[in-house]
Amino acid sequence: MRGLTLSQREQTRVQVLNRVLGRMWDLREAAEAMGVSERHGWRLLAAYRKEGVAALAHGNRGRQPANSIAEESKERVRRLAQGPYQGFNHCHLTELLAEREGLSLSRSSVRRILMGAGIKSPRKRRPPKHRSRRERYPQEGMLLQIDGSRHDWLEGRGPYLSLIGAIDDATGKVPYALFREQEDAQGYFLLLRRIVSSYGVPLALYHDRHSIFEPPTKGQESLEEQLEGRRKPTQFGRLMEELGITSIASFSPQAKGRIERLWGTFQGRLVSELRLSGARTLHEANRVLKDFLLRYNSRFPIPPAEAGLAFRKPGASFIPEEVFCFKYERRVGTDNVVRLGEHRLQILPSNGRLSYAHARVEVQERLDGSLAVYYQGHCLTTTPAPPEAPVIRARKLARPLPRTTDRGQLATVAARASAPEPKRKPAPDHPWRRWVDRGPKSKETDKFPEQLG
Repeated sequence: MRGLTLSQREQTRVQVLNRVLGRMWDLREAAEAMGVSERHGWRLLAAYRKEGVAALAHGNRGRQPANSIAEESKERVRRLAQGPYQGFNHCHLTELLAEREGLSLSRSSVRRILMGAGIKSPRKRRPPKHRSRRERYPQEGMLLQIDGSRHDWLEGRGPYLSLIGAIDDATGKVPYALFREQEDAQGYFLLLRRIVSSYGVPLALYHDRHSIFEPPTKGQESLEEQLEGRRKPTQFGRLMEELGITSIASFSPQAKGRIERLWGTFQGRLVSELRLSGARTLHEANRVLKDFLLRYNSRFPIPPAEAGLAFRKPGASFIPEEVFCFKYERRVGTDNVVRLGEHRLQILPSNGRLSYAHARVEVQERLDGSLAVYYQGHCLTTTPAPPEAPVIRARKLARPLPRTTDRGQLATVAARASAPEPKRKPAPDHPWRRWVDRGPKSKETDKFPEQLG
């Protein structure tokens, strides 16, 4: 009994058995209090009378476990880890101990032996981060999470599509979503334009660090950006600045878990409804999505903590076409022509000015494909400019496809047009292949006729 330590359950049993010996309880009540059968209660009482408190301790206490690792093996592992296998990580060391040293131990056992000896693995592991659930924003329209999901939404019946959507942080409502062929900036422009026209301008947008929302990482700044001290925003970043929307970038998928869970719900429910409707194209998928969102927003959203909407209505001078567009800065040529990709726009005299040569203008590419040129906030009158000679030559060299409705013939002609020209080899009797005996070379024959005369 010297140095014997009892557990809490064993101490409870001692108190119960003392009450049985003091005739305060009968054995039936004592067995129920100890959580054992009445028969086992008699065994415990007999052992307690004979051996005392030591009878209530577990019989294996103090014994060496049968599956324990011998101390010699532990010392050998420590010696090998500090000797020939120094610098090996725990998993690699475990494999080598079994292959070369005959020590068949688990990785956790090797790690426990080495950690107990203060030998850490050379492979650094990132400690787990503590994450806590963030409180929802109290009012609808204060924060929208936007993202895109690339998925086989049509299950092989059509092309892979990207679903671009937004979810309100306060209510879980999906204000709008649309299918696109790719996750592109134009899709997010269409998404935000529909939200602004239907609800208003949100206070903030929560998004990932995609290049659509943020410019590339540091180290790629231009000289103009270095002098200004800030990166030039992307087209969508410029749109958020013009609308006064706060841009919040997340550093992990868990940070925007609300919209990530939304994609999980959509990939289960929306995919099934697309299959039920037999949708095969992008247009059909968007039509099914429109009806799906109506039912989703009536089933899943929750009431916000505060009533009312935080969406801001645009001002009276707000023109959606001039805001939801791609804007580029260009310099006008001496012929009053401004270039944007393959497009050439001739600027006509307007606003009391005859020439805009060398002026910096803003070219707006609208979502419908039209172009507009602005100078100091005024829209200039333009007309398509005649193409340059290289453009005309490129159009002339382009071989048009024949007018036919046979898809097989069109595919064959298109393949031939896109195939590279085969290399032509000269015929065997080509003059280049003929050998001509010009006689032995000499210094005299190398002279010109007038020198020989």
